[in-house]
Amino acid sequence: MTTKLKHLPLHLVAALLGAFVAVPLIYAVVGGFKDTAQLSTNPFGLPDPWRTGNYTEVLAAPEFWRQLGNSVLIALATTLLVVGVSALASFVLARFAFRGREAIFTLFAVGLMFPFAVAILPLFVLLRTFGLLDNPLGVILAQAAFGLPMTIIILRAFFRTIPNEVEEAATIDGCGPFGFFWRILLPMARPALATVSVLAIVGSWNNFMLPLVVFTDQQWWTIPLGVQQFQGQYASDTARILAYIVLAMVPALAFYAVAERHLVSGLTAGATKG
Repeated sequence: MTTKLKHLPLHLVAALLGAFVAVPLIYAVVGGFKDTAQLSTNPFGLPDPWRTGNYTEVLAAPEFWRQLGNSVLIALATTLLVVGVSALASFVLARFAFRGREAIFTLFAVGLMFPFAVAILPLFVLLRTFGLLDNPLGVILAQAAFGLPMTIIILRAFFRTIPNEVEEAATIDGCGPFGFFWRILLPMARPALATVSVLAIVGSWNNFMLPLVVFTDQQWWTIPLGVQQFQGQYASDTARILAYIVLAMVPALAFYAVAERHLVSGLTAGATKG
């Protein structure tokens, strides 16, 4: 009983935080089954009647699926690029001793403190110079560059927990540095790789400012830009806007729900190994 009372404040805080996240989401889901009149007269009650038209109309719109496809393409390409480059860089920074190693790692760490909003103007000029405006590569490369610091910090911490004996045994068996990296280190680092992949995909999916700056052609708009455009187009139809927002969140929430176990295990792996 004493132990339960001791942990009661933590349980209350967890329940409060959970309600803080869940209540708006439930309100949006239920609100999407109403019309604007019901939202005005009965904002917190159940729909009467339930209207599925808001959701079906969004799902029937080709613009929604095009924006969904653009977001998936950019998120996957960004994740492959940032994880691939960061894994190689983290391997060198974690397993090789050379002059300036810590200075290079510190430089990446400092990148965490560099706000994206400050870089938006020079980044726009740079992308325009290279002809990457209205080009998905403009978003992919920029997102990957800003994702490198966090990804390298997480992967380097994990790579450093791999015992040297494992690398020595691989060397004796004829593995070179790249063979050890590809055949042994990466399979052992799956929790950490899953963690940084989830962070990269969710970060790309929710990115609004960079696609807004890069894309003027609506054919390349992503889901966040579609939400803004849809909200402006149907400003007086709140229920339809709620339905669009809910459907826009579903892919990211579904992916996060599937990968949540790997995310937690990857974040704690560096603290529990070695």
